[in-house]
Amino acid sequence: MKFAAVQKVLGLLLTLFSFTMLPPALVAMLYQDGAIWPFIFAFGLILVTGLLIFLPVSRSQHVLRLRDGFLVVVLFWTTLGLAGALPFLLSPSPEISPTDAVFESLSGLTTTGATVIIGLDELPKSILYYRQQLQWLGGMGIIVLAVAVLPMLGIGGMQLYRAEMPGPMKDSKLTPRITETAKALWYIYLWMTIACALAYWGAGMTFFDAIGHAFSTVAIGGFSTHDLSMGYFDSTLIEMVAVIFMLLAGMNFTLHFVAVHRQDLRVYFHDSEFRFYMLIMVTVATFVTFTLHQTQTYLTWEESFTKGLFQAVSIGTTTGFTTAEFYFWPPFLEILLLFASFVGGCAGSTGGGIKVIRVLLLIKQGVREIGRLIHPNAQLPVRIGGKTVNHRVVDAVWGFFSLYVASFVLMYLMLTATGLDLVTSFSAVAACINNLGPGLSQVGAHYADLQDPAKWILCFAMLLGRLEIFTLLVLLTPAFWQR
Repeated sequence: MKFAAVQKVLGLLLTLFSFTMLPPALVAMLYQDGAIWPFIFAFGLILVTGLLIFLPVSRSQHVLRLRDGFLVVVLFWTTLGLAGALPFLLSPSPEISPTDAVFESLSGLTTTGATVIIGLDELPKSILYYRQQLQWLGGMGIIVLAVAVLPMLGIGGMQLYRAEMPGPMKDSKLTPRITETAKALWYIYLWMTIACALAYWGAGMTFFDAIGHAFSTVAIGGFSTHDLSMGYFDSTLIEMVAVIFMLLAGMNFTLHFVAVHRQDLRVYFHDSEFRFYMLIMVTVATFVTFTLHQTQTYLTWEESFTKGLFQAVSIGTTTGFTTAEFYFWPPFLEILLLFASFVGGCAGSTGGGIKVIRVLLLIKQGVREIGRLIHPNAQLPVRIGGKTVNHRVVDAVWGFFSLYVASFVLMYLMLTATGLDLVTSFSAVAACINNLGPGLSQVGAHYADLQDPAKWILCFAMLLGRLEIFTLLVLLTPAFWQR
């Protein structure tokens, strides 16, 4: 383990993160909301801390290995969650505890969208902007952004990229060099954000709300600048704009890159994961719409469709925006939507959940095992898009799924031990490990009423989901620390 290399990267990344405190400070100046000093103080403290970590090992020439990359990612996200909590803790509005500040910070950075803050409409504009910015930075992963910068400082980035990027196909690169890959991902991410903000603005949002909601839409985050979330605007046009960009952000960004590079939209429809992703979204939206109308939750087909489609896409992609209190809908729909979040977005997207490609592989593997029962001696490979999937990838998916289930059950039991009912505990763990946000029962609207131990358990669930299980749990194995 090259601890000097880990310390050097961690110090640099923390130093870079300190500068993200300046945009909300500028917002505080523009709106004169009296919340500038928490961001100035946080900027200085994080900057000094980052430099103190970096400078003692600034001349270190150790090469960062894959194992070191895992440690950097976990340490950075943990440290980032603590550092990002400073403005919430220092600001006079809202007045929240250290536990709540860390919870809100981690929820933003992991794009979970679970909130402990009530009364968003009365908060300073700078705090509202800061929450949205946290999600935008976490959406594609600050580590990937750093991958584009660190090579210029003499530090390689492949180790960080493999540890951070979501999905089972981590060795595939869009461009030959990892730096160019990171830049390509961020260019797509940036332009999608700009397009989303302009669309929201044109649909009737204020400029401030348009930017804030574009940040959380493209990041598949779900934070809003209003307590009623997207329901505040009461606009079908705004909701449909959100649906389009949530679907786009839930797709594999590799597809966006290839489609733009080739100028050919047929790239999407040739991809098996994309087709399965759209099939899930259409199926869930159809069931939700039909059930809402049949149960007379809404009296017209139009309202049933708009509410059903929005919630299906928002929950299915793990964004977490709401235009209705779906946690008061018929129980069948509550469970259907929650289970849709377990699938989540595509690999290489900003979405959470198990990921579409993994679910598709699990289904194909299950079908293969049934075929083997009928034809024991047959060679039945698992194929995706006409190509045989390496058995090591299939094994990794099964390993991920088993660890996911085991982690889920353990945290579910721990949460019920804090005194929460079964539905609240199940949905809270699901919403946090899938980086969804809103749950059912007591955590449908917010998480403010939970006890501190429950919030810390859910903080761990957010990190576990954001770092794709393996990245975090590998640090807990004795073999990782052996030479």
